[in-house]
Amino acid sequence: MTKLMIYGATGYTGRMAAEHAIAARTPIVLGGRSEATLAKLASKLGVEYRAFGLDDDAAIGTGLAGISVLLNCAGPFMRTADALMKASIRNGVHYLDTAAELDSYRLAEALDNEAKAAGVMLMPGGGGSVAMLGSLAGRGVERVSKPRKIRIVLHVAGGLSRGSAISATENLTVETLKRVHGALTPAEVDIETFDFGKGAVDCFRVTLPDLITIWRATGVPDIETFVHVTGDGFSQGDLSLLPDGPSEEERLANRYQALVEVTDDQGQVVRSLLDTVNGYTFTAMAAAEAGRRILAGEACPGFQTPAGLFGNGFAQTIADTTIIDL
Repeated sequence: MTKLMIYGATGYTGRMAAEHAIAARTPIVLGGRSEATLAKLASKLGVEYRAFGLDDDAAIGTGLAGISVLLNCAGPFMRTADALMKASIRNGVHYLDTAAELDSYRLAEALDNEAKAAGVMLMPGGGGSVAMLGSLAGRGVERVSKPRKIRIVLHVAGGLSRGSAISATENLTVETLKRVHGALTPAEVDIETFDFGKGAVDCFRVTLPDLITIWRATGVPDIETFVHVTGDGFSQGDLSLLPDGPSEEERLANRYQALVEVTDDQGQVVRSLLDTVNGYTFTAMAAAEAGRRILAGEACPGFQTPAGLFGNGFAQTIADTTIIDL
């Protein structure tokens, strides 16, 4: 039996990923902790479900029986990635998730050799900004002969989902980093200007997981990551009272963009711009597509990135994503 399990399927991103997977005729099983909510969604979608928590290795193993690929959509991932990555290795299941938290990627690095020995792939960030920015960075690197530095900035538009807001808040104390000479190095939280095509805008330095994934995919030694936020990017107050996530109308009104600057060994700079659908729409579609392709046999043991596995054109296969050279 070859099936894709979506764990955290009743969450905002998990539900959308399940719908996209079904539309692509991918055989799926819904997974999560709450049997009542899973049963309701499974009945609506006409698919199987399995309810299990993450505090019992045997229960996880039973839940993963007959599953070939696990898509973890249950954030904050600092609470779920460790148990599910290790369970995937034990049970011979390829793992991917939609995490934007650095710890998930550090964990995948730490488990790389163990996963390779088990013939299991670990792909945190199978959908979302890591897939977007990995493709964009790869496009920029292809344009120069000896790339030395990458600066990449994501334009986040519209509001956050409840889960994303909670994850972001719980990770606020994470050290701000950049990659220098191949090593992750503390960085000042500064503001720099970038131009997405409508004039320069302020962007602030953040620690994105792309500091790990872009480096693994390209080998470029110096990498910096920034974010520009418009709309209700960072919510205030009681986050538990937020809606699940932006409505379809809000997603349609708030497309995402990203810009990459690649500097070669002579100091010459090339720039490329990505334009795509709203980040939540992209994440769900990209994760479902990655799951479908992995289920079909496109997998490589160990820690992998979307651009590294599927190629730099992966993002452009999702919705109406475009990349242009400036």
